[in-house]
Amino acid sequence: MNVICSTLNAKFIHTNLAIRYLKAYAAPEFNILIKEYTIKDPVLNIVTDLYQLNPEVIGFSCYIWNIEETIKVVNLLKKVDPSLIIVLGGPEVTYDTREWMEKIPEVDFIVIGEGEQTFKQLLVEIERNHNYNKVPGIAFRDNEQIIITLQMNKLDLKDIPSPYRFPEDIVHLGKRVTYIETSRGCPFSCQFCLSSIEVGVRYFDREKIKDDIRYLMAHGAKTIKFVDRTFNISRSYAMEMFRFLIDEHLPGTVFQFEITADIMRPEVIEFLNQEAPKGLFRFEIGVQSTNDFTNELVMRKQNYSKLSRTVLMVKEGKKIDQHLDLIAGLPEEDYDSFRKTFNDVFELRPEELQLGFLKMLRGTGVRLRAAEHKYVYMDHSPYEILSNNVLSFDDIVRIKQVEDVLEKYWNDHRMDATVEFLISNAFPSPFDFFQQFGSHWEKQGWSRIGHQLEDLFRRLYTFLEHKGVNDLDVIVGLMKYDYLKNHKYKPRKPWWEASFDKEKRTQIYKQISEHPSILGQSFVDLGLEEKELYKHTMLEEISFDLSLYQATGQINKHPSCLLTYFDPMKGRTLIFSFLEN
Repeated sequence: MNVICSTLNAKFIHTNLAIRYLKAYAAPEFNILIKEYTIKDPVLNIVTDLYQLNPEVIGFSCYIWNIEETIKVVNLLKKVDPSLIIVLGGPEVTYDTREWMEKIPEVDFIVIGEGEQTFKQLLVEIERNHNYNKVPGIAFRDNEQIIITLQMNKLDLKDIPSPYRFPEDIVHLGKRVTYIETSRGCPFSCQFCLSSIEVGVRYFDREKIKDDIRYLMAHGAKTIKFVDRTFNISRSYAMEMFRFLIDEHLPGTVFQFEITADIMRPEVIEFLNQEAPKGLFRFEIGVQSTNDFTNELVMRKQNYSKLSRTVLMVKEGKKIDQHLDLIAGLPEEDYDSFRKTFNDVFELRPEELQLGFLKMLRGTGVRLRAAEHKYVYMDHSPYEILSNNVLSFDDIVRIKQVEDVLEKYWNDHRMDATVEFLISNAFPSPFDFFQQFGSHWEKQGWSRIGHQLEDLFRRLYTFLEHKGVNDLDVIVGLMKYDYLKNHKYKPRKPWWEASFDKEKRTQIYKQISEHPSILGQSFVDLGLEEKELYKHTMLEEISFDLSLYQATGQINKHPSCLLTYFDPMKGRTLIFSFLEN
């Protein structure tokens, strides 16, 4: 029997772990072909590709990000081949299953919940006896009646074969994110999350997991992301895995984890700060809200003081980048409360701050009790909220304006020094800067057009000029610094007009050649000749003493000269400054 397992990933770099589990579990009785696409691929192209493989059964893995496009694919497939058996599975169709069967008549079966054993049993019945009542945890049609069978007990994860050993995957390991699972379930009960529905945490065999990681690294995997909902729920287990990854990682490999920060012990962080190579680990931490009442309403236990301690300790270690998540629209968190949440978390200066909006996922507590807080939300995936009893759609729009510029001006780290000055000196709070800039960005129509790097600097300058902020000359100096610092090569056309004409530039270069010590010993040590200065450096003027500001945070408005050296041998950029006479 020709069976395909397919899905539409959000991006090409993603891989789907679920369909690989199905393939591994179904073997050797069934040799399943895996076919992955993206939600950006034309529907007809996907249908054509699948149709030409002559499948008898196609199973689709369904999520909020792909369900609408998957339905389109299913509809067309049934039109071109009515005999094709379509099976859906995944978190999006595990809940409200009868509704999905009614909504998509082209679907023959839905696998509910954990699918490895159920899907294999279903394939056996499709191939042999067609006695679908014997298969636990499925929905199917019988004489136009929708039948839903009871789910089976949870699997022993130690019995599930490895989904990481398929030869056809090897060629992609270095180009895509590899997802790995060491446990299923979550001990917490957050009412906005599907993981809260499954009781308890189950673990895969540790030694098998280690062997799989060794195999993946040996075959070129560069980014390995653990999908465990709370990787560090067991301190001994987390420590064992951290030790293993530190000892056996291969150069260039990065491991990402979702951790619960307020339960991470200081001694674990101290161990990582001492032992982990820089860049080996990356933490994702769901903060969501710092409003205690809101967290109580969604049954979320969080000690923000301990969470902050963890984030700051990790940050001080300078070994691990951290990605913190917020959710706007949680129960009883109004605009002012969310502003406080944002500012609380931004105070920690995470490397990335992700601002998301509550999605009323099927099966979750917040969706089941939506009427209590007067939630209005999208009928179709991703079921994002539009308003509730304390947050109007106008408020949502204003918060969304923050989201766009936050990504461009903080998470991408194009101008850290500039943003730090703005949020500390020019605006009442980080949230106010991002919100006001985001509002201006939208009014100018910039969200509807593309941008080059230089455009980001010009647009920020335009906004700050429009606002009439104080010390704009200082801010421009920091913007020049950030722009130059983030270039590996000498830029051809910066976003500002050159500070010096040819004659003045020649004078400064002569001064530097004759007295290199004015730029400090580290510049002297470079031993640059005059020819190299002209070829590999840039000169710019700023209105304040950069060295003093970097050392003390004080602004001394005395014109300074910046010299930026773009090292052609080491691919690095060094910036030096001296006060002009």
